[in-house]
Amino acid sequence: MTPELIIFDCDGVLVDSEPISIAVLVDIVTAAGVTISEETAYERFLGKSMATITEILRTDFDLVVTPVHLEDIRAELYARFRQNLKPIAGVSDVLKRLAMPYCVASSSQPERIRLSLQVTGLLEQFEPHIYSATMVKRGKPFPDLFLHAARGMGAHPDRCLVIEDSPAGILAAREAGMRVFAFTGGSHAGEGALQAAIEGLEPDVIFGDMRQLPALLSQAGAKAS
Repeated sequence: MTPELIIFDCDGVLVDSEPISIAVLVDIVTAAGVTISEETAYERFLGKSMATITEILRTDFDLVVTPVHLEDIRAELYARFRQNLKPIAGVSDVLKRLAMPYCVASSSQPERIRLSLQVTGLLEQFEPHIYSATMVKRGKPFPDLFLHAARGMGAHPDRCLVIEDSPAGILAAREAGMRVFAFTGGSHAGEGALQAAIEGLEPDVIFGDMRQLPALLSQAGAKAS
């Protein structure tokens, strides 16, 4: 069954941001007195909203994340994005080739999503179809965000396909009743046993080059017809 809507995650799927994001988070947390390795950060925080990350830090690491911490993270992250953030290879051309509607649904705040897309030249290809975890009660791995995006785009969940790079996102797509393709082409894909975690969740497809997506969509439609 050919999907009627493609829902893209942003970080690690459209933009190669995860190494920058994790490095900033680890730096700020370390400065606050808690040592977390990058491997642990990938395993515990990848794909999750800042609200969820804050709660994990409080309950599991006894670190209360203050507004000052959040502002420090945001300022440093945005500065590094403006200097170093790149799009995932081939993604702009792939978007131009898609024959069905698409949107972005990310755990990040709206301003961060738009900055990421603007810096990498992708904003015009998504605006105004941008959905953030701040728009729903529960972020990934709960299905709320993907269901919200589907409603906003006028699509039934079982006609949606999610492109995700994180276990939390894959679980959220499954809970939403959507098919999910796992993308492993970001520069963080080898971190924190991510590949094994993704394989264990058995997404519909695992692929490592965004330029493969149009062919994979064609194959998915052919298999269902």
